[in-house]
Amino acid sequence: LNTGDYLLPKFEIPAGMTLDTYLGKKAREGLKERLGVEAIPDEYENRLSYELGIIKQMRFPGYFLIIADVIGACKSHGIPIGPGRGSAAGSLVAYAMKITELDPLKFGLIFERFLNPERVSMPDIDTDVSDKGRDRLIKYVVDKYGVENVSQIITFGRMKSKQAIKDVGRAMGMPYADVNKVANLVPDGAKSIKEAVEQTSDLQDLEKSDPQISKLLASASSMEGLARHCSQHAAGVVITPKPLTDLVPVRQIEEGQVATQFSMDPVASLGLVKMDFLGLQTLSILEEAVANVKRNGTTLGDLNRLPLDDPEVYRLLQNADTLGIFQLESSGMRRLIKKMRPDRFADLVAILALYRPGPLESGMVDQYVNCKHGEEVHYLHPMLEPVLNETYGVVLYQEQVMKCASTLAGYTLGGADLLRRAMGKKKKSVMDEHRSIFINGAAKNGIDAEKAAEIFDIIEKFAGYGFNKSHSAAYALVTYQTAWLKVHYPKEFMAAYLSSKIGAKKEVMAGYVREVRASGIDVLAPDINQSYADFTATKNEIRFGLGGVTKVGEAALSSIFKAREEGGPFKGFWDFIVRVDKHSVGKAVIESLIKAGAFDSLNSNRKQLLTSLDNLFEVASRRDSQGDQGSLFGDMTSEDQPELAEVGDLNATEKLEMEKEALGMYISGHPFDGFRPLAAQKANARIADLPYWKSDTTTPTFAGLLSGWQEKMTKRGDAMGIFSIDDGEDEIKVICFPKARNGKSWLEIKPTLFEGKPYLVTGRPDDRGERSIIATDVQPLEHDASDHEYVEICLSLDALREIPQKRFLALLKEHRGRQTVILKVDNDVETAAIALPNVRVTSSRALEDDLASLFGRGEARISASFLGDREETPAYGA
Repeated sequence: LNTGDYLLPKFEIPAGMTLDTYLGKKAREGLKERLGVEAIPDEYENRLSYELGIIKQMRFPGYFLIIADVIGACKSHGIPIGPGRGSAAGSLVAYAMKITELDPLKFGLIFERFLNPERVSMPDIDTDVSDKGRDRLIKYVVDKYGVENVSQIITFGRMKSKQAIKDVGRAMGMPYADVNKVANLVPDGAKSIKEAVEQTSDLQDLEKSDPQISKLLASASSMEGLARHCSQHAAGVVITPKPLTDLVPVRQIEEGQVATQFSMDPVASLGLVKMDFLGLQTLSILEEAVANVKRNGTTLGDLNRLPLDDPEVYRLLQNADTLGIFQLESSGMRRLIKKMRPDRFADLVAILALYRPGPLESGMVDQYVNCKHGEEVHYLHPMLEPVLNETYGVVLYQEQVMKCASTLAGYTLGGADLLRRAMGKKKKSVMDEHRSIFINGAAKNGIDAEKAAEIFDIIEKFAGYGFNKSHSAAYALVTYQTAWLKVHYPKEFMAAYLSSKIGAKKEVMAGYVREVRASGIDVLAPDINQSYADFTATKNEIRFGLGGVTKVGEAALSSIFKAREEGGPFKGFWDFIVRVDKHSVGKAVIESLIKAGAFDSLNSNRKQLLTSLDNLFEVASRRDSQGDQGSLFGDMTSEDQPELAEVGDLNATEKLEMEKEALGMYISGHPFDGFRPLAAQKANARIADLPYWKSDTTTPTFAGLLSGWQEKMTKRGDAMGIFSIDDGEDEIKVICFPKARNGKSWLEIKPTLFEGKPYLVTGRPDDRGERSIIATDVQPLEHDASDHEYVEICLSLDALREIPQKRFLALLKEHRGRQTVILKVDNDVETAAIALPNVRVTSSRALEDDLASLFGRGEARISASFLGDREETPAYGA
């Protein structure tokens, strides 16, 4: 096997040119177009010439031309490509060739972080592609370079500790329960079976007391790390200059698709061109959102050319309204955003680099946030201010480590990249050598040895946490694009976001719909004339996609859309039946569409449609078979349409249950809606409030429908229960332990549970970080003479500050009663809920009027369920 050389596929270039000259020509043409100039400015020309020289010296111009060709073909074929990934965004040549979309000079990105002349290796340009378009991209590569020259790359799944124990136990013939018990004792964080035994006393006891388990652990330990099975790498593709089988062994992974039998590193050692095309769902969301906007009458330009200083985008982010925003959806990320309050693109780049265990634990996040909001910035040395002022003195990026070494100690950027790598690997001998070089170089800039050593140690510490700025900046651009679309085209963007979740479990999909509704966008049932296959953004709301309806497959969708396109909107239920292909759109499909509410705009009596379906379908099918096509496009007279059955409509509960059957969720309402007034009298929280509950003295009580439960056994063999409570706005897991402190046990609660019934749950939020409640009491939600009711008073923070607390409390005492007061204070960003100690009132119109007199009409609101016959919606905070 020959290693140390590069086997690039042949790339066709114009006669009379070399790969070097052709790359230089295309790069300069592309850069002029990027900058919109006739002559390239000196700063850019110098950087471009330098990079082209390095690429030529390292013999990689063909690689850049191949990558640029593939990405250019994707863009011309409408396949969404990401703006960049990894260190390649630091190359001006890549930007000029339209491989990446960020100007590296504008964002301070370093070429040597990508291609280091002092450490020759094949460049690695990873490319994000729409997950829906990746197969089309690979097809283009296969068509261009030949099926015999293109392969995906194998990857090996290796035995981990628990799997090794289970496999060896099976081979030894041990009972499954015994083996599983041993495997479950291995801690999740253990790096090996040996480490697990050292950490776990139960494993030590078993190993000492049972010779068979001792043999099991010893044998399994020797198996750890061995390849167990093979599969296809998620991204890697190899292109060879001659048939693959002349260079590398291959195997068929699936019909018509081969993969190299060598994995990633050996393939690179052979010098083969390896490209990583990673499917990124967010690019598909952006593509569909832009298509939704166009469908609604507006054509957008290139998202990569958006101005990056839109104040509305940063206002959205500061409010942590990040549902659907790339990389920013997690609860931890939302907490960081609220602390940082980003107001510039550099903050977005920093957020993606900061939200990692190292920076979060090291104090880097606090330093960045505090200095951003006014605390004095301290630099390691005054010479480093230009390097670190963007991040308030924090050594956050790998590129900053390189620039620090270059600025203080005179390293070349290539040499600084070697230093950065050495710091990451922490090899003592190498670090001692670099420490000496750094101190000597710093001395030439007038920095004494002691100070230089101190700075070296600090840089070394943070180099271990450093993040690739090129990657962070490229991904921050995708983050900004998703936020921009959400701000300016919220319905179109959230429709695309929901469409990306189609295929998830029904209960998961219901959660996403719930979140979109909570953001203020209504999600309605599918409509046979307005909906497409995916979620559809109309001018006022989002419509459920017809493709999300049970039993409606691709053939049925194709027939429905073809009929709608050729004959216009359906004028009625009968018109629909006669116009669609009844081989593709059968009775079962139509029944599901009725249950989902897809025909409500044509006839809202769903029971009438269900009852009449058999007869109408039979008449229409008979006419089709007789060749009577005269009425197929809606020109029928009233005599042509069979009579619909005269029946009353379904009740609300029946409609909702049918919607759940057809869509996996309730869409036009929720069975809990009728229990909300009663729940408001007995509960002091909604499910949505529970993550924010901080009181040590008042336990949250909330209500909802039981949506399923299961019984599990603890390690001691005791029964415990886990179930879900859903209030139509949110859902949470409830845990009932075998023995409850100051409350009911699972065996007491279990007999009272019936799926679909409403319950009142009292308990404490799970302190393990999970979104769940440890229940102390669960009881049916029923009308009775409750001794413990609550009244909510909602105020703005500004209104509360205007009035002395004594006046407010004196007013409440004038309305003494038996109801605990929950005070909810809102500052437009967050809401705090406080149970007022030793304050009991009787809710009434008089209380509301007195509060209005004190704070001003509209400033104080009382939960409507306590105000007699009023129909106003209860005012709850988040």
